[in-house]
Amino acid sequence: MKHLIQPRVQAIQLSGIRQFFNLVADRPGLISLTIGQPDFPTPEHVKTAAQEAIAADFTTYTANAGLLELRQAACQFVADKYGLRYTPDEVIATVGASQALDVAFRTILEEGTEVLLPAPVYPGYEPLIRLCGANPVYIDTRQNGFRLSAELIAPYLTEKTRCLVLPYPSNPTGTALSAKELENIASLLKGRPIWIVSDEIYSELVYRGHHRSIAEWLPEQTIVINGLSKSHSMTGWRIGFVFAPAFAIEQMVKVHQYSVSCTSSISQKAAVEALTAGKNDAEAMRAAYAERLEYAYGRLTAMGLPVEKPDGAFYLFPSIAAFGMSSFDFALDVVENAGVALVPGSAFSKYGEGHVRLSYAYSLDVLKEGLDRLERYIQTKRRP
Repeated sequence: MKHLIQPRVQAIQLSGIRQFFNLVADRPGLISLTIGQPDFPTPEHVKTAAQEAIAADFTTYTANAGLLELRQAACQFVADKYGLRYTPDEVIATVGASQALDVAFRTILEEGTEVLLPAPVYPGYEPLIRLCGANPVYIDTRQNGFRLSAELIAPYLTEKTRCLVLPYPSNPTGTALSAKELENIASLLKGRPIWIVSDEIYSELVYRGHHRSIAEWLPEQTIVINGLSKSHSMTGWRIGFVFAPAFAIEQMVKVHQYSVSCTSSISQKAAVEALTAGKNDAEAMRAAYAERLEYAYGRLTAMGLPVEKPDGAFYLFPSIAAFGMSSFDFALDVVENAGVALVPGSAFSKYGEGHVRLSYAYSLDVLKEGLDRLERYIQTKRRP
């Protein structure tokens, strides 16, 4: 009966991040620095709002696009934080940012169209693109400090190009783009029949400067993806948002409606609280991540592991090329001989090979122990 399964579904694989995590998860005493899961609890006032919604029996369907008060709050949030101007009919509350991406891709992609991805890149995009019958096209950013630019994009533009994904701040590199870089990309694409899907899930976790969205310069061609998983430590609440021109949202809501009907009513009430009373909840978490970044970056550079200093998110992407091993073999060897888990760079496309990803969404105590183990491993490897 296997032949009755849709070939595109059979062709896709589990995320390389999850594959490696599942492979090593049951090792006793392992220090895992693999998953991008905030280690802070959801803010108490947000949990209280959810409890009050449950007590009030607010357990029914909502409007497909989400509660009006939530969409209003989401519009106000991105206006206050990033200067973006949207109305409630230009936003959908989704089941996390992942579903927002799925809705966007299924609305704009057709068979044979192409999607440009700056690599190395989060592995969740390619399967969604392929399920739409479209093709991912990777742009190598390694020689530009992992920064996408208009100059890098231009040679890849063809009549088949339908979409450019801008995943900044980046998972796995932590890179963010400057206003000038975004403006140049906007100028290159303005007026072309190309969408920009700007994945801004880490927008509240920027350490140098502040987050800028390409929607400032090109709102008519931009689909902004965001959510509360990283900013408010609400991964399990599954609240995301897609912002786009009203004519596009009108079509996206059809896809959203027939896949999930609506986002959890309780999570929506919690999200209203997070975006209003909790508008600045990310500040304390960002300060803690910044401290962890400085510590982990300092430790890696002291070990002699070349690494670009991140602008945002909570990942470091050091090079392990000097060890002459594939990233998978290196990461597995570190698990077996040092008891610490990192994600092989190959999980982020072939352009991530020669690197590993370390998440610093862990306490300083956990980071210290993990990095101590990694340092001992590296010292052993470098002995004559």
